[in-house]
Amino acid sequence: MGFFDKIKQGFKKTSDAVSHSLDSVFAAFVKIDEDLLEELEEALILSDVGASTSAKIVAEVEKRAKLRKTTTASELRDLLREVLTDNMLDNQPLDVSGRPAVILVIGVNGVGKTTSIGKLAARYVSEGKKVMLSAADTFRAAAIDQLQVWADRAGATMIRQQMGSDPASVAFDTLTSAKANGADVVLIDTAGRLHNKVGLMNELTKIRNVMGKVIPGAPHEVMLVLDGSTGQNAFEQAKQFTQATQVTSLTITKLDGTAKGGVVIGISDQFHIPVRYIGIGEGIDQLRIFDRREFVNALFGHETK
Repeated sequence: MGFFDKIKQGFKKTSDAVSHSLDSVFAAFVKIDEDLLEELEEALILSDVGASTSAKIVAEVEKRAKLRKTTTASELRDLLREVLTDNMLDNQPLDVSGRPAVILVIGVNGVGKTTSIGKLAARYVSEGKKVMLSAADTFRAAAIDQLQVWADRAGATMIRQQMGSDPASVAFDTLTSAKANGADVVLIDTAGRLHNKVGLMNELTKIRNVMGKVIPGAPHEVMLVLDGSTGQNAFEQAKQFTQATQVTSLTITKLDGTAKGGVVIGISDQFHIPVRYIGIGEGIDQLRIFDRREFVNALFGHETK
């Protein structure tokens, strides 16, 4: 089953919701005028794309429609698909050819951060990479134990300390061990505490500084994990974390059980950060590399030729 079929299957609730909103706009199509554009913008907002991004998309649709003299509902649909695709940053996978490639994973508790690390570890192991996990979320014993389960399942090595240890110390030990043992990829789990943004910022800064001392240039990726099923709340989480530290990629989880998947488009646009992976199911292979064209095709429910 290809990416399109997989995401279409795991993305049905969002696809149905978006199609329902947009179909009513296209069904009433007579000409492109102010009323139709307002209805299109409202449909996008209802699909959790976000008000600002929806307005931007509709303005671009109007601009291109005038240039191309768009006259049919079918042409308008294809034009919208094109603009939605262009509005998201292209996903260029992280180069992990340098040894070791260090990925710092951040996000609030409950978004699927540790699970995403486990699935990502399994992906890299299946590609023949030597993977090491770092349990730097030392504030929850359950987080350390959960990461250990995923490490064992994926065939990765995990570095851990006691609960309550300094997260930067865990990161230091992990990177030191990674260098000594020839690891290819290091994935570092962190605590997700947004109630104290200053504390979060200081902690992440300390972790990053320690990493850079062990491996110059580390971390090579700072991946923010967001729960797609929370819709507009994911925007607020992204805002908080991007203010606390530099974020270089996004992973958006739990898209299989929600009709709020349009949030992917808005977050990519508003924060100018590429979506690296999306979670479309519980399976270990259902953390999928994000492809913006296939994503939009699945959003509309069918592939383009």
